[in-house]
Amino acid sequence: MADSMPAGPSTAISRRTLLAGTGSIVGLGLLGRTGHARATTTAAAGPIGNGAHVPALIVGTGYGGSVAALRLAQAGVPVHMIEMGMAWDTPGSDGKIFANTRTPDYRSYWLRTRTKQPLSNFLGFPLDKNVPRYTGILDAEDFSGITVYQGRGVGGGSLVNGGMAVTPQRDRFGYVLPSVDANEMYNVYYPRANAGLGVNQIDRAWFDSTDCYQYARVGRKHAQRSGFDFVYVPNVYDFGYMEQEAAGNVPRSALDAEILYGNNHGKKSLQQTYLAQAKATGRITISPLHRVTSVSPASGGGYTVVMEQLNTGGDVTGTKTVTADRVFFAAGSVGTSKLLVKLKATGALPNLNNEVGKGWGDNGNVMCGRANHMWDATGRLQSSIPTAGIDNWDAGGAFAEVAPLPTGIETYASFYLSITKNPHRAAFSWNAGAGRVDLNWQTAWKQQGIDMAKSIFDKINRKEGTIYRTDLFGTYKIWGDHLTYHPLGGAVLNKATDNYGRLHGYSGLYAIDGSLIPGNTSVNPFVTITALAERNIEKIITTDL
Repeated sequence: MADSMPAGPSTAISRRTLLAGTGSIVGLGLLGRTGHARATTTAAAGPIGNGAHVPALIVGTGYGGSVAALRLAQAGVPVHMIEMGMAWDTPGSDGKIFANTRTPDYRSYWLRTRTKQPLSNFLGFPLDKNVPRYTGILDAEDFSGITVYQGRGVGGGSLVNGGMAVTPQRDRFGYVLPSVDANEMYNVYYPRANAGLGVNQIDRAWFDSTDCYQYARVGRKHAQRSGFDFVYVPNVYDFGYMEQEAAGNVPRSALDAEILYGNNHGKKSLQQTYLAQAKATGRITISPLHRVTSVSPASGGGYTVVMEQLNTGGDVTGTKTVTADRVFFAAGSVGTSKLLVKLKATGALPNLNNEVGKGWGDNGNVMCGRANHMWDATGRLQSSIPTAGIDNWDAGGAFAEVAPLPTGIETYASFYLSITKNPHRAAFSWNAGAGRVDLNWQTAWKQQGIDMAKSIFDKINRKEGTIYRTDLFGTYKIWGDHLTYHPLGGAVLNKATDNYGRLHGYSGLYAIDGSLIPGNTSVNPFVTITALAERNIEKIITTDL
């Protein structure tokens, strides 16, 4: 049966499989180990019934959707959330909820039969392996010219990211969201988001002494010797827990190369923060493994929403039709954009304006690795949780996350995920012949982002007498320019919507996720997505309900 769980992987880890796991981890600036989940609180059980009526229906359970759910529930509004992925609240056959990043298995990828790891090669070994088709946690969605990595499950991207909770510098905010009052964001909504997400800082003295951040200290030395600003970045990983990991007092997670496919300990995903608080209100229900296919005006007011129920093999096991007074699109930049473009083109929501689907960007993501000298060892033990970056945004248009390469062996390598001020924006469009939504991204557009990243790493290489790694993304390929972890745009604020996310053309339809942000945030985006959702839902509750 498609719903049956394949057996878990062998616990024996060969050197080759250990290296294979590295690619999965490092690429996102993520990683960790497994064990029982520290806290996997999700909202009350669904699924929604055919013919149901709900006051507020939220499509998606990521950052924007979770904020909307909590605040609506606190305001007394019953909410039902629809999630395409799994609940991730039940251990697998190995007793663990999430798979270890070094040994991807059936839980790791969304409906793929072969892994598609961000780093495709390491030390001459190809990294990808065959896996059973399953509704796993990480989707590597292929479009023309780019692969977009997205989290699948209750909690969305918070399940699979590196937790870097970065608030953009205030003087750059106008570039990110020009129609939004920066004073309100920095005085009210960014602080509210950081508190809600459980953001904390690493202890600098511990950072300077622990083995697991030797790689980051090497990155700091190289950045500062080349005259770049080295910045410490907050995170939603519990650094107190990490210190206990290092002391051997608790099950390891960040210190055991786990993250891309979920984190069993230490990391405060939305399951432990916004969604846990939402559940406590008693007004939230969630239907996992449900996929919305249509939203259209209902004859009696509100909206008719059609959705498919899936099993863990990705098969459709049923179709449901419900009605909702209000619908919040929170399926992420790609999910929301694809759905809105389809609904407009096929006549379900024809009054959406022509900005829907436009303004999509990759947050300027490019990756690279550097080969250091033997005297610059980066350490066998590397925390999967990144805590620092190199800031050259004003001079060169790049912010580079100092990312881990937690192979379990010494690599003498430094690895980076850069966010660049790449100006290119793509658009989604409906392909009627194929019955799908396409994206017109062009691979050549990445060159400007590469040039911006080079403003940092060419200078460091010259100063240190080092070279780029050429074995991580293929044969003699320096730059990881084929992907993004930070999709943004497609329903841009104050264009496809008003200045608070109300979709033009329809009353009671809202976008409240990363689709509102036009392609770039200058840093890791989830704190900005959360803060913007806090701002918008407060306005919506005050004026619309």
